Amino acid sequence: MQDRIDRLEAIEEIKQIKARYCRFVDTKDWVGFAGLFTEDLVIDFGESTSSPRSRDEFVAAAARHFEKNLSIHQVHLGEVEIIDNTHARAVWPMYDLVEKTSDDSEYVSHTGWGHYTEEYRKENGHWRCSRTQLTRLKRVVLGD
Repeated sequence: MQDRIDRLEAIEEIKQIKARYCRFVDTKDWVGFAGLFTEDLVIDFGESTSSPRSRDEFVAAAARHFEKNLSIHQVHLGEVEIIDNTHARAVWPMYDLVEKTSDDSEYVSHTGWGHYTEEYRKENGHWRCSRTQLTRLKRVVLGD
């Protein structure tokens, strides 16, 4: 019984991480955002204009991208699999809208749909995202 409770608690904590991911990006809370990831985070966003190789580089790239833009990130019901006491993985359907709000922003407005495929690791009693991959099914560039 305790194993089942531990598993459900782990799933809930991982769901909270992904919910905070969206909120922290959209509210530009970069300290909170950084706390969601392991230091050795692996990032694969395919079409991304930057290629961050760590948590700190990823947070800095996100701040550069979103600081001068309006963003709306949504994830929907995820498939979370607990592998063992310290490892998990999940797939999250996603939607985003990024709207250019400043003339000196180098990014274009767009909206998109796809999936985040992620791995999580429990460190010091807390789950954190250790790998994130974004696969877009569709991306539409919007007129500014």
